[in-house]
Order: sequence, then structure tokens, then C-alpha cells
Amino acid sequence: IEVPVKAKCPVCGMFIAKYPKWVGLIIVGDKKYYFDGAKDMMKFYIFDADFPYDRNEISMMKVTDFYTLEGITAKEAFYVIGSDVYGPMGNELIPFKTHEAAKNFMNDHRGTEIVHFDKITAKMVMALDGIEYE
Repeated sequence: IEVPVKAKCPVCGMFIAKYPKWVGLIIVGDKKYYFDGAKDMMKFYIFDADFPYDRNEISMMKVTDFYTLEGITAKEAFYVIGSDVYGPMGNELIPFKTHEAAKNFMNDHRGTEIVHFDKITAKMVMALDGIEYE
């Protein structure tokens, strides 16, 4: 995923180009939003009151596979949570193209769970930041 040098995460304000192995991307209409990790991308996607835009206008969602650094379709990825690997914003949803790669990573890095995109909840995302969310 190619990131403009001055692109900032709309969730935390961090410059994205500094962290190429963690990049997420959502395209809404003709606007591109870059993220410094899947966790912030999911906050942008899930919390519509904080980030108002028409989710029906999303034409692309990509994350970066942890091992291959390939831009992969976010809705098809497998995410490891609870591992001992941290992203730019701490605990992270770590994306993989295949379940097998996610499982290998989970075993090597003490992950607690593999989740598919459609099973990621607000509670799960906020727990990564140590915040209890109902």
C-alpha cells in the first residue's frame, strides 16, 4: 500500500509513512484514508458517531499482511489479537492473508485469538487499548 509522505491517520494523527509494515487504507468515494494499523482502521470503520461518513460508499479496505507486507483485502484477512508483537499504537490487530499464517504467528508470538473481519467488535478493539467498552 503506497502512502503519501504527509498522510496522517484520521484516528490518532500519526504520520503513516513512518510505519509501512502496519498500513491500512479505506477508500470512501474519491477520498483515501490511511491508518497506522488495523486497530485504528477498525475504530474508523466501527465508530460511526466519532467518524461520520457513508459506509456504503466504501470502495476499498486494505491492510498489510504482517509477513509478506502485501496489501490484502481487509474483509478477507485473519487477525491475531493478544500477541507479544506491538504496532505503532501498542496492542494491535495483526493481519494475515491466510489462516495458516495467522495460526503460525499466534503460536510463535503468544496470540490469544484469531478473528475474521466480520467478528471484530467495538469491545474487542477498545480492549486492545485497555479500555472496557460495552
